[in-house]
Amino acid sequence: MLSSDNLAHLHHASSPRPENQRETCGEVVSLIPALRAFARTFHTRTEDADDLVQETLMRALANLDKFQSGTRLKSWLFTIMRNTFCTRANKGKREIVGLEPAISATLVSEPRQDLRARLSEVERAMSRLPSHQREILTLIVLLGESYEDAAQICGCAVGTVKSRLNRARQQLYRELGEA
Repeated sequence: MLSSDNLAHLHHASSPRPENQRETCGEVVSLIPALRAFARTFHTRTEDADDLVQETLMRALANLDKFQSGTRLKSWLFTIMRNTFCTRANKGKREIVGLEPAISATLVSEPRQDLRARLSEVERAMSRLPSHQREILTLIVLLGESYEDAAQICGCAVGTVKSRLNRARQQLYRELGEA
């Protein structure tokens, strides 16, 4: 488990240290669950999401001196994660690594519990949303970010955030037979 002491130790000793570095590292540790949740909007496999969180943390620590005190650390970390994912995705388009997954890896038995089955329906419906809508839905509905913070994280206008959220909700309602 990462602690603020471990994060402070990982941060380069030669880089300028803010007076409140230990406090900032403690905040980073407390935000790891939110980072994991946000990473799941980009990756369905837990391992890939965890790799994205780890890379985000490493980049954040390497650039901790660039974090502006008085701004939201969570938004800063989410922006780093989003940029990291986009960089990886663009690089991945140019490189083909590994083999196609075996058909047996795609076979899944449906859960028996109604609640779990409904959750699976919602997860599948969300996975079919365009990534920009899924990202906004996760930021606002699941993680409780404000429209303004979501706009800052995604690099778009607040009106765009509201529009994407509305379209995402409508699409989910249609796919789940609620509309």
